[in-house]
Amino acid sequence: MKIAEQVTFGGSGLDRAAERRGKLAAADFESADFIVLWRGKVLIEDAALVRVGETHPILNDPKHPPVFLGVDEGKLIFAVDISNWEPETDVSDLDTFADKTEQSHPSLPDSNIFVELRLHMAKFFARDAELAATAKAILGWHETHQFCSKCGHLSEMQLDGWQRDCPACGAHHFPRTDPVVIMLITKGNSVLLGRSHGWPDGMYSLLAGFIEPGETMEAAVRREVFEEAGIEVGEVGYLASQPWPFPSSLMMGCYGEALNDQIKVDPEELDDALWCTREEMAEVFAGDHPTILPARKGAIAHFLLENWLADRLD
Repeated sequence: MKIAEQVTFGGSGLDRAAERRGKLAAADFESADFIVLWRGKVLIEDAALVRVGETHPILNDPKHPPVFLGVDEGKLIFAVDISNWEPETDVSDLDTFADKTEQSHPSLPDSNIFVELRLHMAKFFARDAELAATAKAILGWHETHQFCSKCGHLSEMQLDGWQRDCPACGAHHFPRTDPVVIMLITKGNSVLLGRSHGWPDGMYSLLAGFIEPGETMEAAVRREVFEEAGIEVGEVGYLASQPWPFPSSLMMGCYGEALNDQIKVDPEELDDALWCTREEMAEVFAGDHPTILPARKGAIAHFLLENWLADRLD
């Protein structure tokens, strides 16, 4: 797919400067920029990430040491988690499907707000999108992998955030990325859509699932589609990929040709599945369909469906 890297979180070309990890000096931090996350939410102003210097008071109580993300226009960029901060505003919606709340830190202007990345990801320029996705994924990994999976001892951050070592047994641990296939399954003029339990009313997307150990990407596509919707798939191919830091997936966008059209939904996997014609999908994207809402803008499902509709999958 020629435009594959135009997907959200892709195509930025960030210099991750891996050769500098673990070799940075104090002076490197003094001239660096820091992007800030709080409980998985990113700090923005309008549609851009806020960057602050090392001495800014918002960095006074980090939950973990800064993580080195790379170099952007000659500037070293770090990510910092300040989840120890307790805002005065209500935070009861933080774990909902779409957290629309915004938090302002007292050391920053009111125009600087913490927001849910899923709701703002499509508004970022490519570089900010890649930085935000990387920061959210790597800080999320440190939050959930603080103990050695071999002996259970508390591990320690190394290589400026890109490794954790166990001081007890010597094991090394590296950031986790889970491979996921997401499938544009077509038959004739129609595409297969599904919805998960708990999604907003009317929201449909492409079917997706984790690749299992010992399984190829193609086999995972066929297995997941058959398990979830009872559809057998023939030819399978690759289209595009998307880092998906919710919390740590790599979405591998594939196409597949359905061999049958009789849907049999597994109720434990899906709430519903259906075939949607190109004409209906045009109504969905225009906001005119009476029952179907489109996949979230910025997600690879939206990207693939939009380009299938426009016949731009080559």
